[in-house]
This record gives sequence, C-alpha cells and structure tokens, in this order.
Amino acid sequence: MRKIVSFMHISLDGFVAGPNGEMNWIKVDEEIFDHVGKRIGESDTALYGRVTYQMMESYWPTAGDEPDASKHDIEHSAWYKKAHKIVLSKTLTDAGLTNTQIIRDNLADTINEIKQHDGPDILLFGSPTATHALIQLGLIDGYWLFVNPIILGQGIPLFVDIKEKIKLKLLTTQQFTSGVTALDYIVDK
Repeated sequence: MRKIVSFMHISLDGFVAGPNGEMNWIKVDEEIFDHVGKRIGESDTALYGRVTYQMMESYWPTAGDEPDASKHDIEHSAWYKKAHKIVLSKTLTDAGLTNTQIIRDNLADTINEIKQHDGPDILLFGSPTATHALIQLGLIDGYWLFVNPIILGQGIPLFVDIKEKIKLKLLTTQQFTSGVTALDYIVDK
C-alpha cells in the first residue's frame, strides 16, 4: 500500500507561508537539494493542490533546459517531467495536461483507491490547502518537515482544525549547516 507523505518547509512556530503566501524565508542550498533529491528520486508520483501545481508547472518542465540551469534544476526538472502528477482541484481542467490526474470530488475514496496500488510513497509537495483537507480526512501517512530557523509570528499554519490527536513516530532527523532541520515522521496508527 502506498503512503502519502507531506513534504513541507515550516517555520519554527508552525507556519508554511507568510500572511500573503510569501515563502522568501525558506532556506535552501545544495546540501538540502542533494538530501531532498535522493528521496524524491525514490518516488514516481507528486501530489499537489491547484495553486502549487500551477506554480510548479510554470517552471519545472523547462527549468533543466536553461543554459544557466543548476544541477538541482536539471535533476528535478527531469524527475518532474517523468513523475505522475495528482492535482486536487475543483476548477482545473484536464485539457492538454500530460501525465496528470485531477481529483475534483470524492477525495477520500479516490485517494484511498490510489493508495491501494503498489508503489513508492506519494509526495505531497507544499500545498497547504490540500494538506489541510487530507489531514482532516486522515489521509496523510507521514510528514517530511524542513524546520527553518525563523519565527514568522503569523501566516498560513500547517495544522488547522485538528479534531483528534495524531500520534507520530520519528523516523529520522537531519541537521543542515544552514540551520534547517529535517524531521521525518510517520503517522503511528
């Protein structure tokens, strides 16, 4: 059975974006890119909310083709083009989309059906609104969090309207020279 793992950058006080969606506080560098690239390379499916998907789709298909493309851009662009993409959206249309599945309704049933197939983890990239919906439905199996050394004070929180405790088991931690710490949890059911 496949697992859905939320991959999110987060502030120390639990925000995934500033009040206006800003993410300029997120620290990334080659050390983090190398660490992330290994795990992403083990997956073949990305899950997004509509806003994050459109942001990714506007950059990654051609990012590796640019003359000044970084090693990370080349590698992630190649992975992105091959990966199956699942998008949660009530407004996006399938027209012209390659290797992309849109889920408009019956979210729990459709996601549970996808999870029943064999395969590697499905990575839920960012997408706070989609993440909130999946948490509420108990569909997230793990959290791969990159805790940034900053307190934002306000913004878009990772966890909202949690009705019941969600027990987690820590699998690994990784501290980076930038001060970011990666925490890899699975839901302890």
